[in-house]
Amino acid sequence: MKLTKLFMSMAMVALLFAACDDTKKKEAEAKAEAEKMEMEANAEAEKMEMEAKATFDANTIAAVAMGNDNFTTLVAALKQAGLAETFMQEGAYTVFAPTNDAFAKIPQGTLDTLMSEAGKATLQNLLKYHVVSGEFKAEAVMKAIADNKNAYNVTTLAGENITLSVNDGKVMIKDANGNMSTVVIADVDASNGVIHAIDTVIMPKG
Repeated sequence: MKLTKLFMSMAMVALLFAACDDTKKKEAEAKAEAEKMEMEANAEAEKMEMEAKATFDANTIAAVAMGNDNFTTLVAALKQAGLAETFMQEGAYTVFAPTNDAFAKIPQGTLDTLMSEAGKATLQNLLKYHVVSGEFKAEAVMKAIADNKNAYNVTTLAGENITLSVNDGKVMIKDANGNMSTVVIADVDASNGVIHAIDTVIMPKG
């Protein structure tokens, strides 16, 4: 009888140890599964972040300009001025982008000087004169012009103003010297802003 009780006690202990081992095994398996799921979630998040960055990089103002044959001179100017990288980064910009035909209106000697190392600072200021901080689509621009009695003054990244107006349904830009340019293509979307193509290079004072 005592022997039977001893065997039963030993069996109970064995069962308790087995149950304990089984619980530890299940806990270990659950922990491993949770860690696996976390690693997979982190990998998926990293993949999505990389894909989002790739999409952003492929659609920046600089990338859009580089992919458009109408802006080859502008792209060359941005690179020469050291500003191309600026428009590859996050931010919100509105760029009144001169087309190749717009740059062709500048006397060749003047353009050569601007594109030289000696003219780099002047070129930087000129290009910044075509950029406004913030994203302003055509509809917002037209409303602002209407709200300001057809003479909307905007401060550019160069620190000087341009004046926007509407004539025959087209947005016009008057520079600091009184010269006029016309927006010929509006609302070219980019991941860090918007581009409006213009037919004449606008010039800051000096």
